[in-house]
Amino acid sequence: MDETRFGLRVKVPLGYERAVERATAALKEEGFGVLTTIDVKETLKQKLDAEFRKYVILGACNPTLAHRALQAETDIGLLLPCNVVVYETGPAESVVAAMAPVPAIGLAGENAALAGVAREADERLRRVLRSLEAR
Repeated sequence: MDETRFGLRVKVPLGYERAVERATAALKEEGFGVLTTIDVKETLKQKLDAEFRKYVILGACNPTLAHRALQAETDIGLLLPCNVVVYETGPAESVVAAMAPVPAIGLAGENAALAGVAREADERLRRVLRSLEAR
């Protein structure tokens, strides 16, 4: 698993469509539903007539974690849901990446309740990504 300043990423030996299916199923196993699906390739083609690789943004939400976060800070909805992206890097290879909850929630400042939610979301998203690496 690779880590960036704002995300967690794994390369998986799966074609794009299969990677999207597996990522969605792995999110579900960790209590996340996918509230939104943005097909970036299609959107860029429609809006700008621009070509782009297969790329989707999944707006993943764990209702329990979201509720706890919103109780701790009403405006935290600006950082919800947890975005997960899947994009094609080759015919049988894709990347699945998730936002890093701890730095994202850190934007809200010192808030122990939010920090706990961020740590739990981080643990769950890491399990999602590790499960995809293992398959």
